[in-house]
Amino acid sequence: MAAAMAWLRRGACGPARRCGLAAGRSYSGGSAYPSVSLTCPLPGVPKAVFAAAESRERFETRVTVLENGLRVASQNKFGQFCTVGILVNSGSRHEAKYLSGISHFLEKLAFSSTAQFGSKDEILLTLEKHGGICDCQASRDTIMYAVSADARGLDTVVNLLADVTLQPRLSDEEIEMTRMAIRFELEDLNMRPDPEPLLTEMIHAAAFRDNTVGLNRFCPVENTDKINRDVLHSYLSSYFTPDRMVLAGVGIEHEHLVECARKYLLGVQPVWGSGQGRAVDRSVAQYTGGIIKVEKDMSDVSLGPTPIPELTHIMIGLESCSFLEDDFIPFAVLNMMMGGGGSFSAGGPGKGMFTRLYLNVLNRHHWMYNATSYHHSYEDTGLLCIHASADPKQVREMVEIITREFILMAGAVGEVELERAKTQLKSMLMMNLESRPVIFEDVGRQVLATNTRKLPHELCALISQVKPTDIKRVVTKMLHKKPAVAALGDLTDLPTYEHIQAALSSKDGRLPRLYRLFR
Repeated sequence: MAAAMAWLRRGACGPARRCGLAAGRSYSGGSAYPSVSLTCPLPGVPKAVFAAAESRERFETRVTVLENGLRVASQNKFGQFCTVGILVNSGSRHEAKYLSGISHFLEKLAFSSTAQFGSKDEILLTLEKHGGICDCQASRDTIMYAVSADARGLDTVVNLLADVTLQPRLSDEEIEMTRMAIRFELEDLNMRPDPEPLLTEMIHAAAFRDNTVGLNRFCPVENTDKINRDVLHSYLSSYFTPDRMVLAGVGIEHEHLVECARKYLLGVQPVWGSGQGRAVDRSVAQYTGGIIKVEKDMSDVSLGPTPIPELTHIMIGLESCSFLEDDFIPFAVLNMMMGGGGSFSAGGPGKGMFTRLYLNVLNRHHWMYNATSYHHSYEDTGLLCIHASADPKQVREMVEIITREFILMAGAVGEVELERAKTQLKSMLMMNLESRPVIFEDVGRQVLATNTRKLPHELCALISQVKPTDIKRVVTKMLHKKPAVAALGDLTDLPTYEHIQAALSSKDGRLPRLYRLFR
């Protein structure tokens, strides 16, 4: 064996050493080893072709801007299927001059009848021929129409997307059905055992009162009967313009996508006409801070054999930064370091059980039902918040625990916990980007905001560079802002907003003491 290893280290293939491996060696039956070198081509066998790493250009996002301002972005990915869609720089934050709830209506009306397709069923049957599915999602700053289908049907898919986006019929029947769907959704939202969507609305409304991302994402009940085709066309004429759109695709050739975009999205007259609507709202988010309270009986939200106990839900947030700023990455690491979840979660380090909100809150206070950190980021602002829930009688103690965690963020950051948070963030980023629809959304949103895209390895490099001093710097800056507070449930023992603000301005995060003559 020693002779063989020495021969391998020398790596010789000359005639004098060709039989070095077999010299003096034989099988147990007595026959000699064949004199064949492992480092030389085998006689009579075709030369092996080895896989080689392709150039990085194949994995970069390519962007082309058409004559009308429409951006076409694509990302290569192996596979038979592709995800293609149109993202529009439009959302509930742009509804200040219009009736609140238009984006919610457009989301529900998506992929209904158009100039070419008589009904939603006809659209679905067309997609079915290419194994396709469709979806539309409206957020505070973006409306996204997306289709996943066989890549060979790209021409049909782009044609359909162009028709859905620019030529919707918006019939009276469809609008009435949408009104019913929205009313049902609003009722369901108030009856859900999980109040997180409702709290997210409330914390945004408290943090950015009556402006931009603080405007309601869901259509208010009183507006459902006021929104009609004329209102929708007025809004669409202002915001659904080519310069505010991105056609993004994953799993297709860039040249083919650009060709389809020119064919179906260049020089197309929208159904609402070419006349300009009202001026586009370019307001920058104004962080105000504040509190929104909703007194609600939560004792019967989930009846049954194992009912959820009555809980009071609190969410406390502070302004962070936009996703365009350099501090966005440290905030993302901080959010991962805080982590958290429900009191009944199970698992190991990979599930976040070593994050601060588990170690310092859920593990030490058995009565806490939930403690979770969230980070919402937009093109001009951001919000880092912690959602906690507990029995109504322990609301004051719960609020103090959360304010103390905010103050502790500015303290010492352990090397181990920071590295764990960075590794978990990179892992989550890479795992999410295994999914084609997620890559599509990432490509579309980044190109819509910055006209380019940072690749995963670039983001991972930025995450690796985050130091404890970066965390302390961004937290110190954040703690100088007024808090935003959302409270839902039995709020009898909820501290005042002034007391919460005082706790977040103190050194230890404790609430001011209450002195009562009678208990």
